[in-house]
Amino acid sequence: QVQLMESGGGSVQAGGSLRLSCAASGYIGSFDCMGWFRQAPGKEREGVARISRDGIVYYKDSVKGRFTISQNNAENRLYLQMNSLKPEDTAIYYCAADTRGFWCGSFMPQYLGQGTQVTVSS
Repeated sequence: QVQLMESGGGSVQAGGSLRLSCAASGYIGSFDCMGWFRQAPGKEREGVARISRDGIVYYKDSVKGRFTISQNNAENRLYLQMNSLKPEDTAIYYCAADTRGFWCGSFMPQYLGQGTQVTVSS
C-alpha cells in the first residue's frame, strides 16, 4: 500500500505563488505515473498536472504556463510549483500515484493523499 502525504498549502492573494510537496512511502521512481489533482467545493475532482516515469508531463489547459510539476527521485518527493495563482485555483490539492501502466496523460488516482488546502483570495 502506497501512502502519500502532501504539504505546502496555504492562503495567498491572487498573483501569488505556492509550492506543494508530496512525500511517498514507496520509491516514486517505480511508479508509472504521479500527479496532482484538486477538488473545489461543489465540483468534481480534476487532474491538474501529471508526470510519467519517463518525465513526460501533462497539464490541465487552465494551468499551463503557471504550474510546474516535477519529481526528485533522490528526495522521493513530487512537487507542484504554482505561480500567478487565481481565485479559481482554490481547492484541496491531492497527490496521486499509479502503478497500473495506464497512459499518464489521463490516469486517475490509484493511490491518493489526504490533501492540502489552497486558498487564493482576490
